[in-house]
Amino acid sequence: METIYSLIAFFQKGGLFMYPILLVFTVGAAIAFERWLQLGNIRRKNTTLWEQVQPLLAAGDFEQARETVNADDSALARMLGMGLARQGAVQRREDIEIAMEECMMEIIPQLEKRTPYIALLSNIATLLGLLGTIMGLIAAFTAVANANPAEKADLLSASISVAMNTTAFGLMAAIPMLLLHAKLTSTTGHIVDSLEMASIKALNAISRFSKHQAQTDFEA
Repeated sequence: METIYSLIAFFQKGGLFMYPILLVFTVGAAIAFERWLQLGNIRRKNTTLWEQVQPLLAAGDFEQARETVNADDSALARMLGMGLARQGAVQRREDIEIAMEECMMEIIPQLEKRTPYIALLSNIATLLGLLGTIMGLIAAFTAVANANPAEKADLLSASISVAMNTTAFGLMAAIPMLLLHAKLTSTTGHIVDSLEMASIKALNAISRFSKHQAQTDFEA
C-alpha cells in the first residue's frame, strides 16, 4: 500500500502535465496491446496454414493446395491464393511471382499499421515531460523572486524537485513504449520474412512441377 500511496503522491506533485503524459501512455499502450494480439494471431494462422500447405506443394498437389488456401483467411492464404490461382492457367514463373508480390504490397501496410504511432507517442511523452519541467521551473523561479531571502533556497529546491517529476514520468512512459515498438517492428519483420520464404518455396515447387509436366508432355 505504501508503494501505491507513493506513486499517487508522485503523480499529484507533478502538476497538470502529468495528465497529458498519462493520456499519451494509455493510448500508446492500447495500440501496442492491439498490435501485439493482432500480429500474434497473424503469425499463428500463417504457421498453421503453412504446415498444411507445404506437403501439398512438395507433392505437386496444387488443386488440394488451392482448396486449403481458399478455405483460410490468413495473410499467407491470401498471398498463396493469388499465386495458385494463376498456376493452372499460366505456366510462367514471372506471372505467378508478380501476382504474389502484388498481394504482399497489400499485406505489408496492414501488418505495419498503427505501429509507428507508438514511437511517435513515446517521443511526445518525453517532450511533454520536458515541457512540464520547464514550465514548473519558470513558475518556481517566479515564485522565488518574491519570496523571503531566508526561504528562497528551500522553496527553490522543493519547486525544482516537483518540476522534475514530469520529466521522470515522461521517461517512465516513453521507455516501455519504445521497447514495445521495437518488439512489434521485429515481429512484423519476421512475418514478412516468413511470407517471402513461403512465396519462394511455392514458386520453386510450381516451377519444378511445371518443368516436369512440360518434359512429360514433350516426351509423349
